[in-house]
Amino acid sequence: MQTDKTAKLPEPAPYIKRFEQLGFGMFVHFGIYSLLGRGEWVREIEKIPAEEYEPLAQKFRPESMRDIVQTAKEAGCRYVTLTTRHHDGFSLYDTRGLDPEDPFDAVHSGAGRDLITEFVHECRKEDIRPFFYHTTLDWHRPEFRENFPAYLDYLEKSVEILCKNYGKIGGFWFDGNWSRTDVDWHEDRLYKMIRKLQPEAMIINNTGLGARGAAGREEIDAVTYERGRPDPMDRTGQPKYVSAEMCETICDHWGKAFYDVNFKSVGQLIEELCECRKVGANFLLNVGPDADGSIDVMQRGTMRSIGRWMDKFGRAIYNGRPFLRYKDKREFLLIDAFDASKAYLFIFRPRRYVEVELGAGEGNSVTVDRIPGRVASISWMDDSQPLSFEQHGDVLNVTLTPMPYGVSYPVRVAQLRIEEQ
Repeated sequence: MQTDKTAKLPEPAPYIKRFEQLGFGMFVHFGIYSLLGRGEWVREIEKIPAEEYEPLAQKFRPESMRDIVQTAKEAGCRYVTLTTRHHDGFSLYDTRGLDPEDPFDAVHSGAGRDLITEFVHECRKEDIRPFFYHTTLDWHRPEFRENFPAYLDYLEKSVEILCKNYGKIGGFWFDGNWSRTDVDWHEDRLYKMIRKLQPEAMIINNTGLGARGAAGREEIDAVTYERGRPDPMDRTGQPKYVSAEMCETICDHWGKAFYDVNFKSVGQLIEELCECRKVGANFLLNVGPDADGSIDVMQRGTMRSIGRWMDKFGRAIYNGRPFLRYKDKREFLLIDAFDASKAYLFIFRPRRYVEVELGAGEGNSVTVDRIPGRVASISWMDDSQPLSFEQHGDVLNVTLTPMPYGVSYPVRVAQLRIEEQ
């Protein structure tokens, strides 16, 4: 089927445009499963009976939510998506008498308080946007299997509590519709309520590992890529502009897993962040706190290391928008959303200082084309060192100087100043 070249691209709503500018977020899986340290699915995987699992709530006593938000700040994240309720049905928020006979929430746990109130407060202190993950799958509520219409009422009232009691939030990240394909989830009711109470909240519903990038209902504002790099989105002729987000874990589990030592490298995660921004998608990187709310040294060290890279190149991540991709190259350019005369050239595996020892003598220049004007200057973003270049028409050849001794970035970014033709 041929593409209609006369079809127009939809314009993003202002709140979706703001979401895309956030660029980099931190996902947090936190709940009573954190006490066991075997991942967030431990109850289901190990078939732990409710009478054994649910009393753990009384041992759940987080000290504070500050370490979570501070870790995001150190990493350069501009939003945090926290599990307000995961599949085990335990809520980190005050369910406010939603079920007086079964108040399975933080207020009635060992914590004795509303942890989402604390989380939102810490986010606002650090100018970080709070997002709420909320399960739609629930192992705790018998209605989920036995009386689905009643369960949907319970779910909608749960989300209504989050809409009404925590001020303006960045959005909702739902997860679990993939668990039951035999029922009508009546998403229109849920989304209509959110639009009424939180009109500028992003609505995201995870399509899971098997349906990365799949479009959802018309109310959905972003498609999801769980543990998979996003594809370029073709929005030609679409009725609505929909953004994209990839979620990834630092190790293999989402919730705390003491014996999961399969940590991804900082370099790999930075490359994934850049690959997401290449196609305009956000990158949502997960940590699993300990039960006391602290982030362990390995996860925090990873986030801090990413933060040092963001200190130098974050402007390109936040402000950059898809511009020029090259089929046979990893290099790409982003245009600055606020200054069209600026572009950012991303260089993967850049040259190091000690070329002989590290074998980095190759790749000392890069050629890119389709440059839409005369390039006035090029310089590295990290040290402002100018780069030599030659331009012939729309083809640009840039000589890449090595990184200074004592510095090593997995991706290095140069800023181009482009003059109008």
